[in-house]
Amino acid sequence: MKEISVNILECIGKTPLLPLRKVIPKNGARILLKIESENPTGSMKDRMALAMIEAAEVDGRLSAGGSVVEYTGGSTGVSLALVCAVKGYPLHIVSSDAFSQEKLDHMRILGADLQIVRSESGGMTEKLTRDMVEAARVIAEETGGFWTDQLKNTDQLHAYHAMADEIWTQTDGKIDGFVQMVGTAASLRGIGEGLRRHNKQVRLVAVEPSESAVLSGGKPGVHKIDGVGAGFVVPLWQEGIADQIEQVSTEEATAMALRLAREEGLFAGTSTGGNVIAVLRLAEQLGPDATVVTVMCDTGMKYLKAYGTRLT
Repeated sequence: MKEISVNILECIGKTPLLPLRKVIPKNGARILLKIESENPTGSMKDRMALAMIEAAEVDGRLSAGGSVVEYTGGSTGVSLALVCAVKGYPLHIVSSDAFSQEKLDHMRILGADLQIVRSESGGMTEKLTRDMVEAARVIAEETGGFWTDQLKNTDQLHAYHAMADEIWTQTDGKIDGFVQMVGTAASLRGIGEGLRRHNKQVRLVAVEPSESAVLSGGKPGVHKIDGVGAGFVVPLWQEGIADQIEQVSTEEATAMALRLAREEGLFAGTSTGGNVIAVLRLAEQLGPDATVVTVMCDTGMKYLKAYGTRLT
């Protein structure tokens, strides 16, 4: 029996690791999925939001009576809204109509003040990312709020180092590869660094939308995988951090997310679908004696309206 927690923030992390049972390749590696939907807002971003806020509290960038500012595709904003609600900080969020309405509503319910930047096509583009960043910069300048600036903030790496330690412990050190889609690149970099502290041979695979494969040297484009594929090489990305880069289309990611729901009972977002497409490829490469891990980044409850259009 677990002890009573002081508040909801103590429920962040220590999520389950489950094997895929049906969505698996023949003669491929064992595939394990880190179920980050078990975090309080249903997203792995709870970890990094708490880490960024607590680091700023410790070093004085954020003090009592201060406010917080961020731009977000949704999940980071929801996670910051949770943390700020518990800690009592007003939160100013810049987001867009390109992202799920469920996430926007969730942020508002948790008390965030939203500024919506309109997209040109209903999808994620380089211009949209840069427009949101600029809008957040202006708000921070005008309000004097603490701008978490997730594309550049290295405080979040600590949260992902801890997540890597969880994975290492849960697998009893038996992990040969890790796969993760790239948004800010913090989770791939942080988890990768953490795993390689234990074993330098762990193979790291970055995943990006094929419609905007800039990490692979391609041109930016429009895609609809929330929270990833900024359209440019993000500041936290480091050359050589990944052993390989896989490309997955919005269509592939969405189809796999729905397949996971129907065959595994795992209702996840499109970035998870992209992760699983890529981890299946790695599992085939490494063979049946290996174990590979990827992340169920968030719950599919954040995308009900978008998924609903696929069912009619």
